[in-house]
Amino acid sequence: MINDLLAWVLKRRLVRLEQVRTQPLQLQEQLLRHLLQSARSTAWGREYGYAEGLSAAEFARRVPVSSYEQLYPRIEQVLRGEADVLWPGRVQWFAKSSGTTNARSKYIPVTREALEDGHYRAGRDMVALATTLYPDAGVLRGKTLALGGSLGPNPFRPDDAASHMGDVSAVIMHNLPGWAQSRRTPPLELALLGEWEEKLERMARHVLHENVVNLAGVPTWMILLLRRVSELAGGRPIPEVWPNLRLFMHGAVAFGPYRELFRQLIPDERMRYLEIYNASEGYLAFQDQPDSSDLLLLLDHGIYYEFIPTAEQDREQPRTLTLGEVEIGPSYALVISTTAGLWRYHLGDTVRFTSLAPYRIRISGRTKHFLNAFGEEVVVENAEAAVAAAARATGALVRDFTAAPIYFDGAAGSRGGHQWLVEFAQPPADAAHFTAVLDAELRQLNSDYDAKRHRDLALQPPLLTVAPAGTFEGWLARRGKLGGQHKVPRLSNSRELLDELLQLSSGRT
Repeated sequence: MINDLLAWVLKRRLVRLEQVRTQPLQLQEQLLRHLLQSARSTAWGREYGYAEGLSAAEFARRVPVSSYEQLYPRIEQVLRGEADVLWPGRVQWFAKSSGTTNARSKYIPVTREALEDGHYRAGRDMVALATTLYPDAGVLRGKTLALGGSLGPNPFRPDDAASHMGDVSAVIMHNLPGWAQSRRTPPLELALLGEWEEKLERMARHVLHENVVNLAGVPTWMILLLRRVSELAGGRPIPEVWPNLRLFMHGAVAFGPYRELFRQLIPDERMRYLEIYNASEGYLAFQDQPDSSDLLLLLDHGIYYEFIPTAEQDREQPRTLTLGEVEIGPSYALVISTTAGLWRYHLGDTVRFTSLAPYRIRISGRTKHFLNAFGEEVVVENAEAAVAAAARATGALVRDFTAAPIYFDGAAGSRGGHQWLVEFAQPPADAAHFTAVLDAELRQLNSDYDAKRHRDLALQPPLLTVAPAGTFEGWLARRGKLGGQHKVPRLSNSRELLDELLQLSSGRT
Protein backbone atom coordinates (compact mmCIF):
# COMPACT_ATOMS: atom_id res chain seq x y z
CA MET A 1 0.00 0.00 0.00
CA ILE A 2 2.72 2.48 0.96
CA ASN A 3 4.67 1.60 -2.20
CA ASP A 4 1.57 2.37 -4.34
CA LEU A 5 1.10 5.72 -2.60
CA LEU A 6 4.79 6.57 -2.94
CA ALA A 7 4.75 5.62 -6.62
CA TRP A 8 1.80 7.97 -7.16
CA VAL A 9 3.63 10.85 -5.45
CA LEU A 10 6.75 10.21 -7.50
CA LYS A 11 4.80 10.21 -10.77
CA ARG A 12 3.52 13.68 -9.91
CA ARG A 13 7.13 14.83 -9.52
CA LEU A 14 7.92 13.57 -13.01
CA VAL A 15 5.36 16.03 -14.39
CA ARG A 16 7.09 18.88 -12.59
CA LEU A 17 10.50 17.62 -13.70
CA GLU A 18 9.31 17.82 -17.30
CA GLN A 19 8.56 21.51 -16.70
CA VAL A 20 12.20 21.94 -15.63
CA ARG A 21 13.12 20.69 -19.09
CA THR A 22 10.52 22.58 -21.11
CA GLN A 23 9.82 25.82 -19.15
CA PRO A 24 13.19 26.67 -17.58
CA LEU A 25 13.13 30.47 -17.86
CA GLN A 26 9.57 30.76 -16.57
CA LEU A 27 10.43 28.63 -13.54
CA GLN A 28 13.45 30.78 -12.72
CA GLU A 29 11.45 34.00 -13.09
CA GLN A 30 8.74 32.64 -10.75
CA LEU A 31 11.36 31.52 -8.25
CA LEU A 32 13.09 34.91 -8.15
CA ARG A 33 9.75 36.62 -7.48
CA HIS A 34 9.08 34.13 -4.68
CA LEU A 35 12.52 34.69 -3.12
CA LEU A 36 12.22 38.47 -3.18
CA GLN A 37 8.65 38.47 -1.88
CA SER A 38 9.52 36.05 0.94
CA ALA A 39 12.52 38.09 2.14
CA ARG A 40 11.09 41.59 1.70
CA SER A 41 10.75 42.14 5.47
CA THR A 42 14.16 40.76 6.47
CA ALA A 43 17.06 43.04 7.35
CA TRP A 44 18.72 42.17 4.04
CA GLY A 45 15.51 42.64 2.06
CA ARG A 46 14.86 46.06 3.57
CA GLU A 47 18.44 47.15 2.91
CA TYR A 48 18.24 46.28 -0.79
CA GLY A 49 14.61 47.26 -1.39
CA TYR A 50 13.04 43.88 -2.07
CA ALA A 51 9.59 45.34 -1.34
CA GLU A 52 9.81 47.30 -4.57
CA GLY A 53 9.45 44.13 -6.68
CA LEU A 54 12.83 44.05 -8.35
CA SER A 55 13.30 42.78 -11.89
CA ALA A 56 16.13 40.32 -12.51
CA ALA A 57 18.23 43.10 -14.05
CA GLU A 58 17.60 45.51 -11.15
CA PHE A 59 18.25 42.71 -8.62
CA ALA A 60 21.65 42.08 -10.25
CA ARG A 61 22.43 45.81 -10.35
CA ARG A 62 21.40 46.55 -6.78
CA VAL A 63 22.52 43.51 -4.77
CA PRO A 64 26.29 42.76 -4.61
CA VAL A 65 27.83 39.40 -5.46
CA SER A 66 29.13 38.05 -2.14
CA SER A 67 31.68 35.43 -1.21
CA TYR A 68 31.19 33.47 2.01
CA GLU A 69 33.66 35.76 3.77
CA GLN A 70 31.75 38.84 2.64
CA LEU A 71 28.42 37.41 3.70
CA TYR A 72 29.73 35.97 6.96
CA PRO A 73 28.87 38.96 9.24
CA ARG A 74 25.19 38.39 8.39
CA ILE A 75 25.55 34.61 8.68
CA GLU A 76 27.10 35.05 12.11
CA GLN A 77 24.04 37.01 13.20
CA VAL A 78 21.91 34.06 12.08
CA LEU A 79 24.21 31.61 13.85
CA ARG A 80 23.81 33.57 17.08
CA GLY A 81 20.04 33.34 16.89
CA GLU A 82 18.92 36.63 15.38
CA ALA A 83 15.69 36.32 13.41
CA ASP A 84 14.74 37.82 10.03
CA VAL A 85 18.31 38.61 8.99
CA LEU A 86 18.71 36.91 5.60
CA TRP A 87 15.52 34.84 5.52
CA PRO A 88 12.28 35.09 7.53
CA GLY A 89 12.33 33.53 10.99
CA ARG A 90 15.03 32.07 13.21
CA VAL A 91 17.24 29.39 11.67
CA GLN A 92 17.96 26.36 13.86
CA TRP A 93 19.98 24.13 11.51
CA PHE A 94 23.36 24.76 9.91
CA ALA A 95 25.46 22.74 7.49
CA LYS A 96 29.15 22.70 8.37
CA SER A 97 31.47 22.36 5.40
CA SER A 98 35.14 22.83 4.60
CA GLY A 99 36.83 26.05 5.60
CA THR A 100 37.88 29.22 3.90
CA THR A 101 41.04 31.29 4.11
CA ASN A 102 39.80 32.83 7.36
CA ALA A 103 38.15 29.89 9.11
CA ARG A 104 38.44 26.14 9.58
CA SER A 105 34.80 25.55 8.62
CA LYS A 106 31.93 27.27 6.85
CA TYR A 107 28.48 27.39 8.42
CA ILE A 108 25.63 27.46 5.93
CA PRO A 109 22.07 28.17 7.18
CA VAL A 110 19.59 25.39 6.38
CA THR A 111 16.03 26.72 6.57
CA ARG A 112 12.89 24.60 6.50
CA GLU A 113 12.22 25.93 3.00
CA ALA A 114 15.71 24.93 1.85
CA LEU A 115 15.08 21.39 3.08
CA GLU A 116 11.56 21.04 1.68
CA ASP A 117 11.88 22.94 -1.61
CA GLY A 118 15.48 21.97 -2.28
CA HIS A 119 16.98 18.81 -0.84
CA TYR A 120 13.79 16.79 -0.29
CA ARG A 121 12.11 17.82 -3.54
CA ALA A 122 15.25 16.93 -5.48
CA GLY A 123 15.56 13.64 -3.61
CA ARG A 124 12.01 12.69 -4.59
CA ASP A 125 12.77 13.70 -8.17
CA MET A 126 15.88 11.53 -8.19
CA VAL A 127 13.96 8.48 -6.98
CA ALA A 128 11.14 9.17 -9.44
CA LEU A 129 13.67 9.44 -12.24
CA ALA A 130 15.41 6.20 -11.21
CA THR A 131 12.12 4.28 -11.26
CA THR A 132 11.52 5.55 -14.79
CA LEU A 133 15.03 4.98 -16.15
CA TYR A 134 15.39 1.57 -14.52
CA PRO A 135 11.90 0.11 -14.00
CA ASP A 136 13.33 -3.35 -13.30
CA ALA A 137 15.67 -2.13 -10.57
CA GLY A 138 13.06 -2.36 -7.81
CA VAL A 139 14.03 1.01 -6.35
CA LEU A 140 11.03 0.95 -4.01
CA ARG A 141 11.21 -2.73 -3.08
CA GLY A 142 13.84 -2.47 -0.37
CA LYS A 143 15.98 0.00 1.55
CA THR A 144 18.45 2.71 0.60
CA LEU A 145 21.78 2.49 2.39
CA ALA A 146 22.55 6.16 2.99
CA LEU A 147 25.89 7.36 4.28
CA GLY A 148 25.97 10.64 6.13
CA GLY A 149 27.99 12.70 8.55
CA SER A 150 27.32 13.66 12.14
CA LEU A 151 25.55 16.38 14.11
CA GLY A 152 26.50 18.48 17.09
CA PRO A 153 25.22 21.47 19.02
CA ASN A 154 25.53 24.97 17.64
CA PRO A 155 28.60 26.41 19.45
CA PHE A 156 27.34 29.94 18.80
CA ARG A 157 24.27 29.17 20.95
CA PRO A 158 25.51 26.89 23.74
CA ASP A 159 22.27 27.31 25.72
CA ASP A 160 19.94 26.53 22.81
CA ALA A 161 19.34 22.77 22.68
CA ALA A 162 17.20 23.18 19.54
CA SER A 163 19.99 24.53 17.33
CA HIS A 164 22.37 22.08 15.64
CA MET A 165 25.08 21.96 13.01
CA GLY A 166 26.80 19.20 11.10
CA ASP A 167 27.31 17.72 7.66
CA VAL A 168 24.42 18.62 5.36
CA SER A 169 23.72 14.90 4.88
CA ALA A 170 23.20 14.56 8.64
CA VAL A 171 20.92 17.61 8.76
CA ILE A 172 18.84 16.12 5.94
CA MET A 173 18.64 12.67 7.54
CA HIS A 174 17.66 13.98 10.95
CA ASN A 175 14.75 15.98 9.50
CA LEU A 176 13.36 13.34 7.11
CA PRO A 177 9.65 12.55 7.53
CA GLY A 178 8.74 9.20 9.06
CA TRP A 179 7.81 7.50 5.79
CA ALA A 180 11.23 8.40 4.33
CA GLN A 181 13.06 7.21 7.45
CA SER A 182 11.41 3.81 7.05
CA ARG A 183 12.88 3.46 3.55
CA ARG A 184 16.50 3.95 4.58
CA THR A 185 19.14 2.15 6.59
CA PRO A 186 20.97 2.20 9.01
CA PRO A 187 18.86 3.79 11.79
CA LEU A 188 19.65 7.35 12.81
CA GLU A 189 21.47 6.37 15.99
CA LEU A 190 24.08 4.67 13.79
CA ALA A 191 23.93 6.94 10.75
CA LEU A 192 24.71 10.07 12.79
CA LEU A 193 27.49 8.71 15.00
CA GLY A 194 30.48 11.05 15.16
CA GLU A 195 33.25 8.47 15.64
CA TRP A 196 33.93 7.25 12.10
CA GLU A 197 35.71 4.02 12.95
CA GLU A 198 32.95 2.86 15.29
CA LYS A 199 30.34 4.15 12.89
CA LEU A 200 31.60 2.20 9.88
CA GLU A 201 31.95 -1.00 11.89
CA ARG A 202 28.49 -0.79 13.44
CA MET A 203 26.90 0.26 10.16
CA ALA A 204 28.49 -2.64 8.31
CA ARG A 205 27.24 -5.14 10.88
CA HIS A 206 23.73 -3.71 10.77
CA VAL A 207 23.25 -3.38 7.00
CA LEU A 208 24.77 -6.81 6.35
CA HIS A 209 21.35 -8.36 6.99
CA GLU A 210 19.18 -5.70 5.33
CA ASN A 211 17.51 -5.87 1.92
CA VAL A 212 19.59 -3.09 0.37
CA VAL A 213 18.46 -2.12 -3.12
CA ASN A 214 20.03 1.36 -3.42
CA LEU A 215 23.21 3.05 -2.22
CA ALA A 216 23.50 6.80 -1.64
CA GLY A 217 26.57 8.73 -0.56
CA VAL A 218 30.15 9.74 -1.29
CA PRO A 219 32.19 7.11 -3.19
CA THR A 220 35.16 7.38 -0.81
CA TRP A 221 33.24 6.30 2.26
CA MET A 222 31.02 3.84 0.38
CA ILE A 223 34.11 1.91 -0.72
CA LEU A 224 35.23 1.48 2.87
CA LEU A 225 31.79 0.34 3.99
CA LEU A 226 31.35 -2.14 1.12
CA ARG A 227 34.76 -3.65 1.81
CA ARG A 228 33.88 -4.14 5.46
CA VAL A 229 30.48 -5.64 4.62
CA SER A 230 32.16 -8.13 2.29
CA GLU A 231 34.71 -9.04 4.99
CA LEU A 232 31.97 -9.62 7.56
CA ALA A 233 30.19 -11.82 5.02
CA GLY A 234 33.20 -14.10 4.83
CA GLY A 235 34.61 -12.54 1.69
CA ARG A 236 31.44 -12.97 -0.34
CA PRO A 237 31.02 -10.39 -3.14
CA ILE A 238 28.47 -7.64 -2.59
CA PRO A 239 25.92 -9.02 -5.12
CA GLU A 240 25.69 -12.18 -3.00
CA VAL A 241 25.24 -10.16 0.20
CA TRP A 242 22.58 -7.93 -1.37
CA PRO A 243 21.15 -9.74 -4.41
CA ASN A 244 18.60 -6.98 -5.07
CA LEU A 245 21.13 -4.11 -5.13
CA ARG A 246 20.80 -2.22 -8.42
CA LEU A 247 21.57 1.49 -7.99
CA PHE A 248 24.20 3.85 -6.51
CA MET A 249 23.30 7.56 -6.33
CA HIS A 250 26.63 9.28 -5.73
CA GLY A 251 27.99 12.80 -5.37
CA ALA A 252 30.55 15.14 -3.74
CA VAL A 253 33.59 13.94 -5.74
CA ALA A 254 34.23 12.99 -9.36
CA PHE A 255 33.23 9.37 -9.94
CA GLY A 256 35.59 8.56 -12.80
CA PRO A 257 38.56 7.36 -10.70
CA TYR A 258 36.26 5.09 -8.69
CA ARG A 259 34.20 3.53 -11.47
CA GLU A 260 36.43 0.52 -12.06
CA LEU A 261 36.81 -0.10 -8.35
CA PHE A 262 33.04 -0.21 -7.92
CA ARG A 263 32.82 -2.64 -10.80
CA GLN A 264 35.23 -4.87 -8.91
CA LEU A 265 33.33 -4.50 -5.64
CA ILE A 266 29.92 -5.00 -7.30
CA PRO A 267 30.52 -7.29 -10.29
CA ASP A 268 26.94 -7.20 -11.56
CA GLU A 269 26.04 -5.92 -15.03
CA ARG A 270 22.62 -4.87 -13.71
CA MET A 271 24.19 -2.29 -11.36
CA ARG A 272 23.47 1.32 -12.34
CA TYR A 273 25.01 4.64 -11.27
CA LEU A 274 23.47 8.12 -11.18
CA GLU A 275 25.41 11.27 -10.27
CA ILE A 276 24.11 13.99 -7.95
CA TYR A 277 25.42 17.56 -7.72
CA ASN A 278 24.51 18.86 -4.30
CA ALA A 279 26.27 20.96 -1.70
CA SER A 280 25.70 22.44 1.73
CA GLU A 281 24.16 25.40 -0.10
CA GLY A 282 21.56 23.33 -1.96
CA TYR A 283 20.73 20.64 -4.49
CA LEU A 284 21.78 21.88 -7.90
CA ALA A 285 21.62 19.16 -10.55
CA PHE A 286 21.49 15.45 -11.24
CA GLN A 287 22.05 12.98 -14.02
CA ASP A 288 18.77 12.40 -15.88
CA GLN A 289 20.06 10.27 -18.75
CA PRO A 290 21.48 6.78 -18.20
CA ASP A 291 24.14 6.99 -20.92
CA SER A 292 25.36 10.55 -20.39
CA SER A 293 27.24 12.18 -17.54
CA ASP A 294 25.57 15.53 -18.25
CA LEU A 295 23.56 16.85 -15.31
CA LEU A 296 20.12 18.44 -15.53
CA LEU A 297 20.15 21.84 -13.80
CA LEU A 298 17.31 21.93 -11.25
CA LEU A 299 15.38 25.15 -11.67
CA ASP A 300 12.45 25.02 -9.22
CA HIS A 301 14.35 23.69 -6.21
CA GLY A 302 14.88 26.88 -4.23
CA ILE A 303 17.92 28.19 -6.15
CA TYR A 304 17.98 31.14 -8.54
CA TYR A 305 21.07 31.01 -10.77
CA GLU A 306 23.40 33.58 -12.27
CA PHE A 307 26.64 32.92 -14.11
CA ILE A 308 29.96 34.79 -14.16
CA PRO A 309 31.89 34.59 -17.47
CA THR A 310 35.60 33.79 -17.23
CA ALA A 311 36.65 37.32 -18.17
CA GLU A 312 34.68 38.73 -15.22
CA GLN A 313 35.77 36.33 -12.49
CA ASP A 314 38.60 38.44 -11.07
CA ARG A 315 36.53 41.60 -10.77
CA GLU A 316 35.27 42.76 -7.39
CA GLN A 317 31.71 43.07 -8.73
CA PRO A 318 31.57 40.92 -11.85
CA ARG A 319 28.94 41.13 -14.55
CA THR A 320 26.64 38.12 -14.40
CA LEU A 321 24.48 36.38 -16.97
CA THR A 322 20.99 35.01 -16.43
CA LEU A 323 20.11 31.50 -17.50
CA GLY A 324 18.72 32.78 -20.78
CA GLU A 325 22.07 34.40 -21.68
CA VAL A 326 24.47 31.45 -21.27
CA GLU A 327 26.06 29.55 -24.16
CA ILE A 328 27.25 26.00 -24.70
CA GLY A 329 30.98 25.54 -24.09
CA PRO A 330 32.43 28.28 -21.88
CA SER A 331 32.94 27.76 -18.16
CA TYR A 332 30.95 29.98 -15.81
CA ALA A 333 31.32 30.55 -12.09
CA LEU A 334 28.05 29.93 -10.26
CA VAL A 335 26.24 32.65 -8.33
CA ILE A 336 23.14 31.54 -6.41
CA SER A 337 20.29 33.07 -4.40
CA THR A 338 18.43 30.57 -2.25
CA THR A 339 15.60 29.86 0.18
CA ALA A 340 18.31 29.62 2.85
CA GLY A 341 18.96 33.35 2.52
CA LEU A 342 22.15 33.21 0.48
CA TRP A 343 21.89 36.26 -1.79
CA ARG A 344 23.97 36.42 -4.97
CA TYR A 345 26.36 34.03 -3.26
CA HIS A 346 29.54 33.09 -5.14
CA LEU A 347 29.53 29.32 -4.74
CA GLY A 348 33.10 28.81 -6.01
CA ASP A 349 32.20 26.08 -8.51
CA THR A 350 32.49 26.46 -12.26
CA VAL A 351 30.23 24.70 -14.77
CA ARG A 352 29.86 24.55 -18.51
CA PHE A 353 26.67 23.94 -20.42
CA THR A 354 26.40 20.94 -22.72
CA SER A 355 22.76 21.62 -23.67
CA LEU A 356 20.39 24.58 -23.55
CA ALA A 357 17.18 22.67 -24.26
CA PRO A 358 17.02 21.41 -21.60
CA TYR A 359 19.74 23.10 -19.54
CA ARG A 360 22.35 20.47 -18.75
CA ILE A 361 25.79 21.07 -17.29
CA ARG A 362 29.06 19.45 -16.37
CA ILE A 363 31.08 20.58 -13.38
CA SER A 364 34.27 22.06 -14.80
CA GLY A 365 36.12 22.82 -11.58
CA ARG A 366 36.53 25.42 -8.91
CA THR A 367 37.40 29.06 -9.21
CA LYS A 368 40.65 28.16 -7.46
CA HIS A 369 42.92 25.12 -7.71
CA PHE A 370 41.95 22.52 -5.17
CA LEU A 371 42.27 18.88 -4.12
CA ASN A 372 38.90 17.13 -3.73
CA ALA A 373 39.38 13.56 -4.90
CA PHE A 374 37.94 12.17 -1.66
CA GLY A 375 35.70 14.98 -0.40
CA GLU A 376 38.56 16.68 1.49
CA GLU A 377 38.26 20.04 -0.35
CA VAL A 378 41.84 21.22 0.25
CA VAL A 379 42.28 24.66 -1.33
CA VAL A 380 45.50 26.42 -2.30
CA GLU A 381 45.41 28.61 0.81
CA ASN A 382 45.38 25.46 2.99
CA ALA A 383 48.27 23.92 1.05
CA GLU A 384 50.51 26.98 1.12
CA ALA A 385 49.94 27.57 4.82
CA ALA A 386 50.69 23.92 5.64
CA VAL A 387 53.87 23.82 3.55
CA ALA A 388 55.05 27.07 5.16
CA ALA A 389 54.44 25.64 8.64
CA ALA A 390 56.34 22.45 7.79
CA ALA A 391 59.25 24.46 6.41
CA ARG A 392 59.43 26.60 9.54
CA ALA A 393 59.33 23.56 11.80
CA THR A 394 62.18 21.79 10.00
CA GLY A 395 64.42 24.62 8.85
CA ALA A 396 63.63 23.94 5.20
CA LEU A 397 63.40 26.39 2.32
CA VAL A 398 60.80 25.38 -0.28
CA ARG A 399 61.38 26.41 -3.89
CA ASP A 400 58.20 25.00 -5.37
CA PHE A 401 55.61 22.28 -4.86
CA THR A 402 52.51 20.63 -6.26
CA ALA A 403 50.19 17.91 -5.01
CA ALA A 404 47.78 15.41 -6.56
CA PRO A 405 45.70 12.43 -5.44
CA ILE A 406 46.78 8.84 -4.91
CA TYR A 407 43.67 6.92 -5.89
CA PHE A 408 42.48 3.59 -4.52
CA ASP A 409 44.22 0.81 -6.42
CA GLY A 410 41.56 -1.85 -5.90
CA ALA A 411 43.58 -3.97 -3.48
CA ALA A 412 41.98 -4.96 -0.21
CA GLY A 413 42.69 -2.33 2.42
CA SER A 414 44.00 0.25 -0.03
CA ARG A 415 43.32 3.88 0.78
CA GLY A 416 43.51 7.14 -1.05
CA GLY A 417 46.03 9.85 -0.28
CA HIS A 418 47.96 12.85 -1.51
CA GLN A 419 51.39 12.87 -3.09
CA TRP A 420 53.36 16.07 -2.56
CA LEU A 421 56.22 16.81 -4.95
CA VAL A 422 58.43 19.43 -3.29
CA GLU A 423 61.56 21.07 -4.62
CA PHE A 424 63.70 22.45 -1.78
CA ALA A 425 66.26 25.21 -1.89
CA GLN A 426 67.33 23.84 1.47
CA PRO A 427 66.02 20.40 2.41
CA PRO A 428 64.53 19.71 5.84
CA ALA A 429 66.73 18.21 8.50
CA ASP A 430 64.10 15.49 8.90
CA ALA A 431 61.84 14.76 5.90
CA ALA A 432 59.49 12.61 7.99
CA HIS A 433 58.99 15.48 10.42
CA PHE A 434 58.28 17.84 7.51
CA THR A 435 55.55 15.47 6.30
CA ALA A 436 54.08 15.08 9.78
CA VAL A 437 53.83 18.84 10.29
CA LEU A 438 52.34 19.28 6.81
CA ASP A 439 49.68 16.71 7.66
CA ALA A 440 48.95 18.13 11.11
CA GLU A 441 48.63 21.67 9.78
CA LEU A 442 46.22 20.60 7.04
CA ARG A 443 44.11 18.82 9.65
CA GLN A 444 44.05 21.96 11.74
CA LEU A 445 43.14 24.19 8.80
CA ASN A 446 40.55 22.02 7.09
CA SER A 447 37.83 20.08 8.90
CA ASP A 448 36.95 17.91 5.87
CA TYR A 449 40.58 16.83 5.42
CA ASP A 450 40.74 16.11 9.14
CA ALA A 451 37.66 13.88 8.93
CA LYS A 452 39.11 11.88 6.02
CA ARG A 453 42.43 11.47 7.84
CA HIS A 454 40.84 10.30 11.10
CA ARG A 455 42.61 7.05 12.01
CA ASP A 456 43.72 6.76 8.36
CA LEU A 457 40.24 5.52 7.41
CA ALA A 458 39.89 7.21 4.01
CA LEU A 459 43.20 9.04 3.51
CA GLN A 460 46.63 7.66 4.28
CA PRO A 461 49.34 10.07 5.52
CA PRO A 462 50.80 12.33 2.83
CA LEU A 463 53.51 10.90 0.60
CA LEU A 464 56.43 13.31 0.20
CA THR A 465 58.56 13.10 -2.93
CA VAL A 466 61.62 15.36 -3.14
CA ALA A 467 62.21 16.86 -6.59
CA PRO A 468 65.76 17.58 -7.77
CA ALA A 469 66.74 21.20 -8.31
CA GLY A 470 65.42 22.58 -11.58
CA THR A 471 62.42 20.23 -11.94
CA PHE A 472 59.72 22.89 -11.91
CA GLU A 473 61.79 25.35 -13.96
CA GLY A 474 62.40 22.62 -16.54
CA TRP A 475 58.66 21.90 -16.78
CA LEU A 476 57.89 25.58 -17.38
CA ALA A 477 60.72 25.88 -19.89
CA ARG A 478 59.26 23.05 -21.97
CA ARG A 479 56.07 25.10 -22.28
CA GLY A 480 57.74 28.43 -22.96
CA LYS A 481 56.42 29.81 -19.68
CA LEU A 482 59.59 30.89 -17.93
CA GLY A 483 59.43 34.34 -16.41
CA GLY A 484 56.47 36.59 -15.71
CA GLN A 485 53.70 35.25 -13.51
CA HIS A 486 53.72 31.72 -14.90
CA LYS A 487 53.94 28.97 -12.30
CA VAL A 488 53.13 25.32 -11.84
CA PRO A 489 49.64 24.85 -10.32
CA ARG A 490 49.85 24.05 -6.63
CA LEU A 491 47.01 21.53 -6.56
CA SER A 492 45.26 19.35 -9.08
CA ASN A 493 42.51 16.75 -8.92
CA SER A 494 44.24 14.86 -11.73
CA ARG A 495 47.64 13.13 -11.63
CA GLU A 496 48.50 14.27 -15.15
CA LEU A 497 50.65 17.22 -14.07
CA LEU A 498 52.32 15.39 -11.18
CA ASP A 499 53.18 12.36 -13.29
CA GLU A 500 54.65 14.63 -15.95
CA LEU A 501 56.82 16.37 -13.35
CA LEU A 502 57.89 13.01 -11.93
CA GLN A 503 59.17 12.04 -15.39
CA LEU A 504 61.50 15.04 -15.18
CA SER A 505 62.52 14.09 -11.69
CA SER A 506 64.65 11.37 -10.19
CA GLY A 507 62.86 12.13 -6.90
CA ARG A 508 63.12 9.92 -3.87
CA THR A 509 60.42 9.15 -1.31
